[in-house]
Amino acid sequence: MSKAIQAVRGMNDLLPEALGLWRRIEDTARAVLESYGYREIRFPLVEKTELYARSIGAVTDIVEKEMYSFEDRNGDSLSLRPEGTAGCARAGIENGLLHNQIQRLWYAGPMFRHERPQKGRYRQFHQIGVEVFGVATPDIDAELIRMSARLWRRLGIDGLRLEINSLGTAACRAAYRERLVDYLRGQHAVLDEDSRRRLDTNPLRVLDSKNPAMHGVIAQAPSLLDHLDGESAAHFARVKAELDDAGIAYRVNPRLVRGLDYYTRTVFEWVSDTLGAQGTVCAGGRYDGLVEQLGGQPTPAVGFALGMERLVELAARHGSAAADDAPLAYLVMLGDAAERRGALLAERLRDAGLTVESNLGGGSLKSQMKRADRSRARYALLLGEAELAAGVVSVKALRAEARQQELGEAELIAYLKAQIT
Repeated sequence: MSKAIQAVRGMNDLLPEALGLWRRIEDTARAVLESYGYREIRFPLVEKTELYARSIGAVTDIVEKEMYSFEDRNGDSLSLRPEGTAGCARAGIENGLLHNQIQRLWYAGPMFRHERPQKGRYRQFHQIGVEVFGVATPDIDAELIRMSARLWRRLGIDGLRLEINSLGTAACRAAYRERLVDYLRGQHAVLDEDSRRRLDTNPLRVLDSKNPAMHGVIAQAPSLLDHLDGESAAHFARVKAELDDAGIAYRVNPRLVRGLDYYTRTVFEWVSDTLGAQGTVCAGGRYDGLVEQLGGQPTPAVGFALGMERLVELAARHGSAAADDAPLAYLVMLGDAAERRGALLAERLRDAGLTVESNLGGGSLKSQMKRADRSRARYALLLGEAELAAGVVSVKALRAEARQQELGEAELIAYLKAQIT
């Protein structure tokens, strides 16, 4: 017998037992986002590789090392999406959604990065992303942070720490870059290999190093906040003022630079201290130059993405209840005539808005009742020769003490409906 094929390393199956909590988080997120006027958008898993080289940055780790890229039969270089912002912006440009318009959009789905799998970091991972196009003022930056804080409250998750920073405009970052490079060259002897490689290509990423040996060097580096132009400083001050007004605690972290080249001005992260090294649960910021960079008209933009795997783990730790996917009733049928009558009965119950799982494959009363119990249904509906003759269905409660009843179809529908209101 040949060896069974297993899943690709770092790409995990999500089994029905786990998906109840996923569904609750997704449903809660959808409700929160739509309450602010955000609309869902869906775009492909595969895009032209050029999209990510132009948006994320050709010398970032994602593009250089982590993307799943391949050449298709036409000779085009394509990539599985490593993040959602670039694809969302491309879809907006291509479909005429962005020019002289305000769009509040959200999306959900899998992303792909070829990196070393570890707890909280996988090669296929899932995100919920939010993007806003067409608003240049800092009130939208603050709205995104307030909206994410509302989501944590709705999910019953506390203990997340908000860190914020401003990267300023491209011009003030260029001036800061020169100052930072001068400082880092003076520290060349103590820089690790990654930092030396980034020194000439993307020196701001040195500030994002996770190597503990680099923390002293990074702590003494000049601060980008000292190099902000007046407009960027005022923008950041307004964001902080709105967070203060909302009672949202935050820490200004001048070393927070995010890993993607397209960010400008406000950046932020929600971080947990209980998830180990992969503690960032939600992150985002402003990227005012990206749409123009991808061939669209100049368009201010801001957004964030949250990692579902990490959020699910946090929600489980905080005792969040999973969405209940158990059927209300399990239909037990004994004999051919009962099976044929029961199939139609089950359809009429579903027409009435009730969730019913029908027994399939026959079996004794005992075996069918075991299946009913495993289904986690609240009621077993028994249909045998006696019930067929009397025109009734026997209703047995499986999760509570209650007297077994015999009900006609109309009474049965009314009774079951009363149990879900």
